[in-house]
Amino acid sequence: MAAPTSATADACSGVSVPAPGRAQSPRRRAATAERPNYLGGVAGFLWFAIIIVPVYWVVITSFKPQSAYYTSNPMLPAAPTLENYQAVLEADFLMYFTNSVIVTIGATVPAVLVSFMAAFAIVRGGRGRFLRFSNTIFLMGLAFPLQAVIIPVYLIIIRLSLYDSHLALILPSIAFAIPLSVLILANFIRDVPNELFESMRMDGASEWATMWRLAFPLTQPALITVSIYQGLQVWNSFLLPLVLTQSPELRVLPLALWAFQGEYGINVPAVLASVVLATLPILALYGVGRRHLLAGMTAGFSK
Repeated sequence: MAAPTSATADACSGVSVPAPGRAQSPRRRAATAERPNYLGGVAGFLWFAIIIVPVYWVVITSFKPQSAYYTSNPMLPAAPTLENYQAVLEADFLMYFTNSVIVTIGATVPAVLVSFMAAFAIVRGGRGRFLRFSNTIFLMGLAFPLQAVIIPVYLIIIRLSLYDSHLALILPSIAFAIPLSVLILANFIRDVPNELFESMRMDGASEWATMWRLAFPLTQPALITVSIYQGLQVWNSFLLPLVLTQSPELRVLPLALWAFQGEYGINVPAVLASVVLATLPILALYGVGRRHLLAGMTAGFSK
């Protein structure tokens, strides 16, 4: 009698054998995974074009003389000149820039520090009713836009005799920056391994020392992300300076750009030169902290 074949032996032994060609080979899986996404590439290129074309137009127009703005091709550079930047710098631009720096730093640094301490207390402070209530209050702060409470904020600033001052811009900016900052920092602190906190506690460190010596360095990506985001919000704020300040000496850059637009209503290249100068600090800030932005924005999503 002939010896049974391997297929017959497998059938008799009750072992199921996959049908030929049904299992995908590793080489075929790798080829499928490396298949280029042409549709995504085209969509990304279109989105990049939508973003970069206005920026390109602003930059090249800021270097055009006023006489060439209406006669030259809007998308092609003309004879470059620095007269527009010189006119903007001579129109107290440095004073407006200094005011923006004071308000931005004065609002961002306290907001980030207070938010960090509040987030640490919410995450590491146990499950007390006061902490839960505080967390709820912070989350409720995200539901109220600035435009909805600008009149009460104006009345409070008037009652405190802070109208037309830097503090009139700094204090409301801190209040509106805290809710989102607490949410991001609390999610990031929750990702810190609990064993590290227990080790610090066994070494005799207090909660205050644990917060500044352990949690603060480990949450650096989230802190940088929150600082950049809130700094951009304050730097680009227009409504608060418009309502809470009046003196030209206290104008910040968004109001200054508005004033330049009135002063140079026909000289469009000078207006765009002021826009470029106001944007340079934002680009520098992004270049410094861009490596930490992704880690900070994805805080809390690793679990």
